[in-house]
Amino acid sequence: MIPSAASPPPADSRGSRVALIFALTAERLSIWYEHGQWPTEAQGATLAADWLARTRRTLPLVERRHLSDLSDQLARQIAGTLSREAGLYTTHEMMEALDPNYESELAQSLMAECQRLLDADPGPGQA
Repeated sequence: MIPSAASPPPADSRGSRVALIFALTAERLSIWYEHGQWPTEAQGATLAADWLARTRRTLPLVERRHLSDLSDQLARQIAGTLSREAGLYTTHEMMEALDPNYESELAQSLMAECQRLLDADPGPGQA
């Protein structure tokens, strides 16, 4: 008998929201370093919907936009404080860390920053 995969936590759980901020930040940085442009809030909300759809989860648009905004704040902060080379390395580590089997101290510290951002501004209906 093949064991069934554990179902993912609900999309509106704190851990899922933190992971989504992290994933969106990684995507934003990747786009920034590849194309020199920041995704808009709406594009970020669409990226969030795509990310959630991979695990058959959803969040309301207002919440996706809020998490997109938090990821934008973090991505711009990271890009503004690192050299291009360090930013590319950070982005690479974040993208690799989207695989749950990949361990990275840098990604763990950035995940903690995503938690801090969410705790500081939990968004609509999450207080």
